[in-house]
Formats: sequence, C-alpha cells, structure tokens
Amino acid sequence: MNGPDFKEALRGAGLRVTSPRLAVLSTISRRQHVDAETIISDVRTQLGKVSQQTVYDTLHALSGVGILRCMTPDGGASLYEIEHHDNHHHLLCRNCGRLIDVPCATGDVPCIHPPEEGDITIDFAEVIYHGLCADCTAQDK
Repeated sequence: MNGPDFKEALRGAGLRVTSPRLAVLSTISRRQHVDAETIISDVRTQLGKVSQQTVYDTLHALSGVGILRCMTPDGGASLYEIEHHDNHHHLLCRNCGRLIDVPCATGDVPCIHPPEEGDITIDFAEVIYHGLCADCTAQDK
C-alpha cells in the first residue's frame, strides 16, 4: 500500500483523508512493527506540530477499521504494521528484539483452533514464535 492507496483505503473504510492519517500510514509503511513513540516523532518530522493525542487517536481509528494491525508482543510496547490480511505470524528475536514476519503454515484463518468452548467465534490466532532471527543465528555460528 502506498500514498494513493492510503487515500483509497481511508475512504473505503469511511474515514476522512487527513494529513495526520496519511503521515501515520506513510511512517508505518516504511518501517514494519513500529511503536507509537517512533510514529509520533516521524509524523512530527513530516508535518510539524502534531499532538501526541492526534497520533494515538489515528492509530486507534486505523486499527479499528482494519487498516493497521496492532501487536503487543510479551506485554511490551504496542507495535503497528499495515494490515495486509495475509494471516502471517511473527518471530520475536530473543537476542536483538526484532519482530519479524513469518508466513502462516496453514494459510487458513484461524490457523489454530481451540478446544470447543461453547458459542465462541475466533476471528484469527496471533502466533508469536520466540527464537533467533536469521542475522542473530548467523552470528551464533
């Protein structure tokens, strides 16, 4: 998703196209798995004075309509990425702390099914693998 696609995605989700929304999407599209503080800093670099609350409201709105995906690996800071609806999972590197996309093994949503628990509906399963990324694995050898 790029600049023109951002406008289309916002309109398609029933949201107005605003400079802060476009700046947030631009930032997240350039950096995967980015925290709110980094987003705020980058948006301010792009637009000048923008309140922290505006950026948080934007992140909440974009996550709420499925344009962004928010993850909180191991209870740490929330990290955001563009939602591609590709059912991928993540590896959290125990050495460098990076969060890396990992394709889903089954491809079907949800890819993990819990035991039957009455009348519940599962939309997706979030899997976070813990281990070493390729760079850290190469350094270990």
